[in-house]
Amino acid sequence: MGIFAWIKDSVNPVPRELKYTNDEVQQKFCVFLDDEGYQPNVMRRFLAQFWDSFAKPPRYRWYLHKLDANVMFYFLLSFFIKTLDNTNISNAYVSGMQHDLALNGQQRNLFNTVFYIGYIMGSIPSQFLINKIRPSVWLPCCEIAWSVLVMCIATAQSATPIYVLRFFIGLCESTTYPATAMILGSWYRPEELAKRMSVYDLASALASMCSGFIQAGVYTSMNGLAGIAGWRWLFIVDGIIGLPICFLGFYSIPDFPNTTRVLWLTQLEKDFSVVRMAELGQKSTRKLTLRRFLSFFKSWRIYGFNWPYILFNVSATYSYFNLWLQSLHIYSVQQINLIPTAGYGMAIFTCYLSANISDRIGLRWPMLLVAVFFNFFGNLLLSIWNIPFGLKYAAFFFPEIGYPVWALILTWASEAFQDDAELRGMLSAVGNTVSYSISAWLPLLAFPTPEAPHYRWGYQIMCGLSFLSGIGVLFFIVMEKREKRMLGRVVNKYGLVVDPDDLRDFTMPESVVDLVREEKVGEIEAEKGKRFEVSVMAV
Repeated sequence: MGIFAWIKDSVNPVPRELKYTNDEVQQKFCVFLDDEGYQPNVMRRFLAQFWDSFAKPPRYRWYLHKLDANVMFYFLLSFFIKTLDNTNISNAYVSGMQHDLALNGQQRNLFNTVFYIGYIMGSIPSQFLINKIRPSVWLPCCEIAWSVLVMCIATAQSATPIYVLRFFIGLCESTTYPATAMILGSWYRPEELAKRMSVYDLASALASMCSGFIQAGVYTSMNGLAGIAGWRWLFIVDGIIGLPICFLGFYSIPDFPNTTRVLWLTQLEKDFSVVRMAELGQKSTRKLTLRRFLSFFKSWRIYGFNWPYILFNVSATYSYFNLWLQSLHIYSVQQINLIPTAGYGMAIFTCYLSANISDRIGLRWPMLLVAVFFNFFGNLLLSIWNIPFGLKYAAFFFPEIGYPVWALILTWASEAFQDDAELRGMLSAVGNTVSYSISAWLPLLAFPTPEAPHYRWGYQIMCGLSFLSGIGVLFFIVMEKREKRMLGRVVNKYGLVVDPDDLRDFTMPESVVDLVREEKVGEIEAEKGKRFEVSVMAV
């Protein structure tokens, strides 16, 4: 493909439509689907307890490993470096930035506020652009701009240029999380997705944890090198790390199964990607118009997802831990940066554990409620404040046990709303827009810097928001079941709700699938008649 053809195909790519009968699927893709008689050895069965692909037949396993090595690896690096930069603003503030730039009052919070404003302005428009421009082009271009802007923070001599830079950094970063959730949900199946989403979110916790170590190392070894302060070197390092990740994106991002053109998948594997997601009943990408976008707000879906998603997003308080440590006057700068890393390590463990359990039981909401509880409990203890020193330490860590919320609820939404790919991408875009709109001003009121570390109302407000996010999870459960009943949908063998016409099982003959479909429709009609009889008797 020539460069001009490549550029032309980057805008409004034509989706591929594949139509196969079950017999044709079994014949063409038997190398992936025919696992009769395959038994993984003891080592593979053991590894499969942690990562599902190890128990798959050889060709299927190789296919999933290629997805993980390219898709997951890129997104992990991208999210890691972005979270590293956001965490470093807080670390840099207590490591020399405040003194060098003569910062005072609320300027630390304002750095985050202008970032949120940029993020808000870019989130939803970027989802429209992804519908027009391939993610494999749009995302790396945003990444290049982001890396350059981050390095420019190192040149700031006052707060004003940082405000401008942080705004445009937020604008460039706004597309990453929603697009990633949409792409991962389009390539991975239910038994695979929660672990991948949790590992993706782990990159954020890992970056937050590493930020303390990196800042401590930079402060110790590079502070004053070439006449540049340690906190300035931190942003230079961030940008330098980000640049090669940008160019990796052009190669690794696969777009969507029906539009992919990546070189690391064979044509057979590309076709198999479409087929294996179609078996779930998942709809392919479609054109996103303004009218269709507005129609999203006429359904309960966007509200049911964003109720718990937004409230949990704005109730995060772990970034204030280092301010409490600083107020004790018993720790060095390096220790203040290092101690909070234990919480991020805890988040890494609980995030993966929750996802693994969720995949095994086939349900998302039980682990979601567990995660929400710990976030609520930690904020409850901090709202009391006058508690034993050790318990207060633990209270700061408890919300990190609730870190799995984002991965689990995005996985749940990907499964519940698999009939609309564009909606899945827009859910977190709208959620981030609203939550960052709130985060742009709520910390200024709830956590004013002059009151640190004991805030008058901050932790009480977060405690209430955590409780309401749990109520939102229950609302999602009720509305999902109600929609299934009202639309006459059925549950397929993967536990996903689909229309009867989308009921597929490529491991069975088409005639058998037709019989199963008729049986399911009969059950629905019988249930409708039963409800009618009950209503008549009630009258």
